[in-house]
Amino acid sequence: MEIKMMQFQTHGDERGALIALEENKNIPFEVKRVYFMYDTKKGVHRGFHAHKTLRQILFCPCGACTIMLDSGSERAYVRLDKPTEGLIVEANTWREMYDFTDDAVLMVLASDYYDENDYIRNYDEFLRHVGKKV
Repeated sequence: MEIKMMQFQTHGDERGALIALEENKNIPFEVKRVYFMYDTKKGVHRGFHAHKTLRQILFCPCGACTIMLDSGSERAYVRLDKPTEGLIVEANTWREMYDFTDDAVLMVLASDYYDENDYIRNYDEFLRHVGKKV
């Protein structure tokens, strides 16, 4: 399974650092929705779904968490622990997020607005959707 990471350019001086994210410039799609998760309790897992068409970039501007990606035939694990690195999650990829640090903020940039019909929330249904036998 190919993992697609992107590096965010950092601008800074003795006062600190700044990262600017611009759609269709350093973000490979039009951003229609931004949200973030924080204050996730120890031991809690999030996600457990895939999207039929939505693309996302996940990154932790603060703290860290682990992302499990599943294509239906392969799994990959990515630790997001740098505010300068984003994980591109393509459509038809099952994802689970876990092992959040106490200070973790997981930011998500999404290619479309919220649409419940785009979600696949059952793993067996996901496997059927990507053409794998259940």
